[in-house]
Amino acid sequence: KKLWYEKPAEKWVEALPVGNGRLGAMVFGGTAHERLQLNEATLWSGGPREWNNPGAREALPEIRRAVFERKYSEAVAISKKMMGPYTESYMPMGNLYVNSPDGANISGFRRELDIGSGIATVKYTEGGVGYRRDVFASYPDQVIVMRLTADKPGSITFDADMDSLLRFTVSAEGKDTLVLKGKGPMHLAPEYLGEGENSVKYDPQGKKGMNFEIRVKAVIKGGAVNTDSKGLHVAEADSATLIISAATSFNGYDKEPGTQGRNPSLASEKFLDRAKNKTYARLLERHVKDFGALMNRVSLRLGKNEKAEALPTDKRIMEFGAGDPGLVALIYQYGRYLLVSSSRPGGQPANLQGIWNDRLRPPWSSNYTTNINVEMNYWPAEPTALPECHNPLFDMINELAVTGRKTAEVNYGAKGWVVHHNTDLWRQSAPVGDFGASGDPVYALWTMGGAWMSTHLWEHYAYTLDKSFLKKEYPVMKGAAEFLLDWFIDDGKGRLVSNPCTSPEHFFVDPATIVKMNKATAEFMKQIGKINGARASVTMACTMDTAIAWEVLTDCIEASKALGVDTAFRQKMTELRSKLPPPGITQDGRLMEWNEDFEDPEPQHVHFAHLFGVHPGRWLTKNRNPELFAAAKKSMISRGDGGTGWSQTWKMIHWARYKDGEHAFTFIRNLLRIVTQTQTYDGSQGGFYANLFDACPPFQIDGNFG
Repeated sequence: KKLWYEKPAEKWVEALPVGNGRLGAMVFGGTAHERLQLNEATLWSGGPREWNNPGAREALPEIRRAVFERKYSEAVAISKKMMGPYTESYMPMGNLYVNSPDGANISGFRRELDIGSGIATVKYTEGGVGYRRDVFASYPDQVIVMRLTADKPGSITFDADMDSLLRFTVSAEGKDTLVLKGKGPMHLAPEYLGEGENSVKYDPQGKKGMNFEIRVKAVIKGGAVNTDSKGLHVAEADSATLIISAATSFNGYDKEPGTQGRNPSLASEKFLDRAKNKTYARLLERHVKDFGALMNRVSLRLGKNEKAEALPTDKRIMEFGAGDPGLVALIYQYGRYLLVSSSRPGGQPANLQGIWNDRLRPPWSSNYTTNINVEMNYWPAEPTALPECHNPLFDMINELAVTGRKTAEVNYGAKGWVVHHNTDLWRQSAPVGDFGASGDPVYALWTMGGAWMSTHLWEHYAYTLDKSFLKKEYPVMKGAAEFLLDWFIDDGKGRLVSNPCTSPEHFFVDPATIVKMNKATAEFMKQIGKINGARASVTMACTMDTAIAWEVLTDCIEASKALGVDTAFRQKMTELRSKLPPPGITQDGRLMEWNEDFEDPEPQHVHFAHLFGVHPGRWLTKNRNPELFAAAKKSMISRGDGGTGWSQTWKMIHWARYKDGEHAFTFIRNLLRIVTQTQTYDGSQGGFYANLFDACPPFQIDGNFG
């Protein structure tokens, strides 16, 4: 259960992650220069605001008319009237640097992460002295701890300081404590919008925006410690323990953190005061007991390859890949490790990067993307024996049921609650796109985010049979179903359909814009990758919407029966479910993605939302509807074996559902390779970075969890 390396990390995606659900650190493991890049789960830009759009309700009949008249490009244009603002972004907190005197003759270097205990360790010999550093993030004590030791007394000498990409000041407190106070922006635009005048916007009055604080206290044996304007200094100690506490002014999803927030100093002081009175041995004992209790519930043994296990992890991947069964088991356990480290009771759910982010404007805002990604984050929670780690998602769903109820009413005049494809710490529930100034309905105008997330509530009950949990969460599940009852409308043929809808992030060719041409010309256009016609995305009766609706309604019907409640409402849900149209089958035998057999400009698109009914849903099975199940398999074949990290992971699971182990294993082979790209999405194949973070690329943690 260890990742290990022969040299320090040079890049962030080579550093090793530790976390306690709230605090996260990336440990670089340098000898003379150590860096801990720090995060706190509630450090986001912005605050609650008005994101609902009354214009959406006015535009809804227009867009439905255009769709029913098959004027799909017109429907796309109208959809701009339905947008709200973009979500806010998850931000990096800061860096702690520990700089030791430059030495020579480093030997025996080893950097490792024990995922069974949640401890990152660096060991090396310098000048005949053996040095060791251990770092862990304690959930029981809510601090990060770094322990520095040597096998020769008086050998621990270093200077420590801190900085942040946000606005900050650093000061000394007493002789042994360093304090960083910081301020976050009142708005941060998504990085994919590029640089602009207001991409990072601070409150000119200094009031709005998140406040935060980091405190570092040195506890030493022997030697001396002092702090000054240049940092914290330890000289000739036998050992040193750095206790790192941090907190933000976050005071709830509905409170502006600068003007209505908590005092982060009080919280960070409290965490530090509680921890400093414990010995290092006691802090370690409490952490290992807590962390191991979760990690050690599951063991997986697939076989051993001793030659492979003797290699550092990065070289092990490059030389053996999926040919090393122990490495496959390690990847599985690493996914569990990351969930334990980034999602604990009482905290926030794991976002697109878990809790680890070093960039001011991270990829896709490091937010919660609900059209696959946040759900994939929690697929392992129940089947890998980590149900407690599911709790933060349940808390977010309950909060979204509040904000989403207002969005359903204002935007659509509907009951229940709705969430679109993005949300954030403030529980944004509207379609994103700067109120129509930018954005695209291909991702934004999708109303099934809340419905999909609500299926996780039933999933937890299905595993635990906890009636008290089901009773508590049933109103939230019911609210998701209530929205569907209002959202699905008659298509004129007695069927109830979602209108408007999209198949997330995937375009089709609007048939009204296709130009007639002879067969040879059409074939040539296809060969050179030219689309004959305009791309569109908005239609009705998208297969994913129907599949999610079937799932939510089935969950709620079963829940109402289990609780013995809501007979009349159960009948309404049963009636809607009976009128959902089954998906069509294309001319070449694939499961239809939209309501028509549209031309697909990207037949191997990374999203394959129309196959939701196979997984994670249970609508399309070999026994229930064999013809559709077979058509879905043809669709999976058509999508190919490539794609981003999370996409290949989802494909792997689909092939497992078809009981094709060999094909599922194809994706393990594909993914067990080292990726070097780190900065931007380039559409290339997925894989793992040297620290086993999943590469979309760039880093996106959902593939690890999937």
